[in-house]
Amino acid sequence: MGSSRMQWQSLLSTRRFKVKNGQIFPGNASASSDIESGLRSDFHIDHDRVVFSSAFRRLGRKTQVHPLAVNDHTHNRLTHSVEVASVGRSLGNRVGMMLKAGGHLPEGYTPFDVGNVVQVACLAHDIGNPPFGHTGEDALREWFRDPAHTRYLEGLSEAEQWDVKTYEGNAHGMRMVATLEMYQEEGGMRLTAASLGALVKYPWTSAGEPVKPGRSRRGKFNFYQTELPYFRAVAAELGLLEKGPDQWARHPLSYLMEAADDICYAILDLEDAVEIGILHVHEFEALLGPLVELDKLQPLSEPDRRNIAEVRRRCGALRGMVIGKCVIEVADKFVRYHDDIMKGELPAKDLVSLLDSDVSNLLMSAKQLASERVYRHRSKVVKEVAAYPCLQLILNALVPDAYAFCTHGASALNARQKTQLALLERPLEEGESLYSAYMKVLDYVGGMTDNYAATLAREISGVGILC
Repeated sequence: MGSSRMQWQSLLSTRRFKVKNGQIFPGNASASSDIESGLRSDFHIDHDRVVFSSAFRRLGRKTQVHPLAVNDHTHNRLTHSVEVASVGRSLGNRVGMMLKAGGHLPEGYTPFDVGNVVQVACLAHDIGNPPFGHTGEDALREWFRDPAHTRYLEGLSEAEQWDVKTYEGNAHGMRMVATLEMYQEEGGMRLTAASLGALVKYPWTSAGEPVKPGRSRRGKFNFYQTELPYFRAVAAELGLLEKGPDQWARHPLSYLMEAADDICYAILDLEDAVEIGILHVHEFEALLGPLVELDKLQPLSEPDRRNIAEVRRRCGALRGMVIGKCVIEVADKFVRYHDDIMKGELPAKDLVSLLDSDVSNLLMSAKQLASERVYRHRSKVVKEVAAYPCLQLILNALVPDAYAFCTHGASALNARQKTQLALLERPLEEGESLYSAYMKVLDYVGGMTDNYAATLAREISGVGILC
């Protein structure tokens, strides 16, 4: 299985990989004049490639918590990703400083390189989410798992069946950056190995992790069969520890990316709830206050509690103080468990689980409050319910036709089938495998924004044409 300990020299690799005719090989060193002049590092280039991608831009119209939200101040996946990246950069910079102080940072790297890698991973962490968030994932999975659709899976290998039956935002995020964006089918964005490693929370395939006791299906994963060969090359470059066939220990910096995400959604989902009136500002204060010196903030008068501008300022101040404390705690725990992490043996599922009780209790209480009061609020539930028929209608129009195309050929399709398949952004090709065709369908549907999916479903249902 190789070395029993990962090394920072390999983990911070700036190697990029490209694909030609299905073969994966290292690309040439970045020839950017910005790198030569010191204006941009390799990790800054990664950052810019993510930010300027179409997939990242589409996050602005994808659900964070509230589908099709009409309040301009609530978060969408884009603003969430930018804020997570800000927290992740702070975490990475702090950890980088501590690694340097402990003599762990390789020569030629700065603490800010560590922060930049985490920032890139945070920016891309939701880039594969489908319309309507986790509800969208469930809707896409349900279509392929419906017993009435079993015949459409005939001819797929078991691993390929698991892929199409388990749309996974994390795996589609890897597909976005490694296959679909920029150099399509030739390495995607060609990000550095370090950034790709930090992006991966679940380093195995849909069929790679054993089913957990008491569960009927596998959990989350980060690679479809399409990106598995690519990540094998990345994992070898990074020196990730092998845990089994096509299973690896996590890149240490992925724990910081995950922590930044956990911190942001635990706190900011509640801030959104105050913004739209699901929670009162005093509930937000009561939850966050014990972790900060609340007496340093001027008390809100009763009129101020009814002034939305003052409420926003109050929530912002509390949020900033709590996030700052969380960053310090997470960085300290990372360094405390550094040796375990480098051996792939962190004694918990994540860093947040190891935080001191006052911080971990606050984050746990925040998630519990969101679960009870925010995620089940009627305004959210109604739109989630509507997401199922919306996405099912689109799949009804595409998957059977893709199956007919692959099994009988384009010449056997009728006019309606040809017209419906013309919706796909990447056309199906003669001789294409059924698995490849389904991945193109999922690329198209999964890449939609909430607005686009809702509008398309309405239009192709025949209702939209009447208006």
